[in-house]
Amino acid sequence: MNKLRFIKDEGSAFYKELNEQIEQYFTENGLQKTGNAKMFFKIFLYLGLDILFYVLMITSHSVLAFYVFYLLMGLSFLLTAFNVSHDAVHGVAVKSKFWNRLLFSLSFNLLGNNAYVWGKNHNESHHLYTNVEGSDIDVLNNPLFRMTESQPLKWYHRYQFLYAPFLYLFYSLNWFFLRETLMLFNLSSRTIKIKIPKSEVIKLVLYKLLYIGYMIVLPVSLLPFGWPTVLLAFLLNHFIVSILLVAVLGVAHLSDYASHPVPNAQNKLSMSWPKLQLLTSVDYHAESKFLNWTLGGFNAHAVHHLLPNVCHVYYPKIIPIFKALVKKHKLTYMEMSYGESLASHFRFLKVMGKNEHLIPTQYER
Repeated sequence: MNKLRFIKDEGSAFYKELNEQIEQYFTENGLQKTGNAKMFFKIFLYLGLDILFYVLMITSHSVLAFYVFYLLMGLSFLLTAFNVSHDAVHGVAVKSKFWNRLLFSLSFNLLGNNAYVWGKNHNESHHLYTNVEGSDIDVLNNPLFRMTESQPLKWYHRYQFLYAPFLYLFYSLNWFFLRETLMLFNLSSRTIKIKIPKSEVIKLVLYKLLYIGYMIVLPVSLLPFGWPTVLLAFLLNHFIVSILLVAVLGVAHLSDYASHPVPNAQNKLSMSWPKLQLLTSVDYHAESKFLNWTLGGFNAHAVHHLLPNVCHVYYPKIIPIFKALVKKHKLTYMEMSYGESLASHFRFLKVMGKNEHLIPTQYER
């Protein structure tokens, strides 16, 4: 991973004042930045739903009930990841460092994915160097998609905005079966190669086997529906989870409004770190209490990137502070409706499939 350096600009003063006002808000209201009673309720709610839907699925008496509870379980797992795992990896789901680590590790590993790999690179790569190829682990180098200017433009890329929705169905299956498995051999579809410690390699393999065991083998063994029925439920679950994952997260950074900065030969960017976060993140309905509750604050991506040390349950209260300071320092904050952000995502795919270079669309409000 290329470590980058930043300059000081208007974003630096903005960020300093933002932190000061956020500290003042929490101090004056006698609050901590970690999860409150609402967050505790959400943790028990989502973990409880995970267990409930699994028990109902594994004791189903009809194929219809089996499919309903299987898919509800998958949706509950995803909402747990959004609302619990993500805050826990940033150490803000609860006050205790131990319980944050445990919450993140269990909730992530039990889904068959490696918590160490994702957590380390999410915090140390994606959050630091958002949308910068060679530094951000989430920048893809997949031959089927052209996401960066450094990738060669192929004839079929002009159709990527059309075939993308179909390939998005396989996002979580690719993550489970290929993405981390390739990392074991120091290969990756990412622009950064990852070396995994031996202890985590063992965990990766064991948790994937455990996941296949309780998601496929156990239902086949205990229920009279046969393996084709269970396997179809497994695939449908991953298709739904994949579409929702991409729908929630993909529009935040893969947008024709978002920048994809390129550092100079000395690995220096011509902007401050706070300005990078504002130029690479697109929010939708940032102050929505409903989306905050269901998506764990992922709809307010810029705020999360700037303030990862604040639990998402506080976002609706602190976003007005954030917006006022953005305006005061004459910075650009990109917020729009979800429909606009989705349209922007597909425009990005279309432009990257036809043109060698991407000039971000000027955001105006």
